[in-house]
Amino acid sequence: MTASLEVARFTVRHGAVIAVADASLAAVPGEITVVLGPNGAGKSSLLRGIMGLSEADGTVRLRGKDIAGLAVEARAQAGLAWVPEGRRVFPGMTVSENLEVAGAGRSAARRARMKTVTGLFPQLAERLPDRAWQLSGGQQQMLAIGRALMANPSVYLLDEPSLGLAPVVTRAVADA
Repeated sequence: MTASLEVARFTVRHGAVIAVADASLAAVPGEITVVLGPNGAGKSSLLRGIMGLSEADGTVRLRGKDIAGLAVEARAQAGLAWVPEGRRVFPGMTVSENLEVAGAGRSAARRARMKTVTGLFPQLAERLPDRAWQLSGGQQQMLAIGRALMANPSVYLLDEPSLGLAPVVTRAVADA
């Protein structure tokens, strides 16, 4: 089976510091690929490099297409979504606005994805008119993941999706 995401000979730099050296991975459709390691091992740097947010060298293929030279926006349009560590929702916007801002495609498709997201995360459905800063940490994490889902990507990069969440909320996020 062809990999949805293939990363090979991948090095990520922060200025003169090499954060990730010569990494390779392949994510297969329908499976979850996990990168494990202690704090400071370079997991977040790897994801930021794949997304194009950090200086990196090497191969990045999304569904067989080389995206290594593309800007962040072009990678997102090609089907790559990133949920950063620490949620990073737009606090002054409503839950609905946070989701809609990432919606791609025609309005009917966006409405259908909104229905899917609120079906996965019923707590968000109840809070659509509320400001994102009013949500609990777990609800904000659901919102961040829901926002990524709204873009209808083929590959999701989730950085520390359960960080700081209660076990019951972690289970809800994992189930979704």
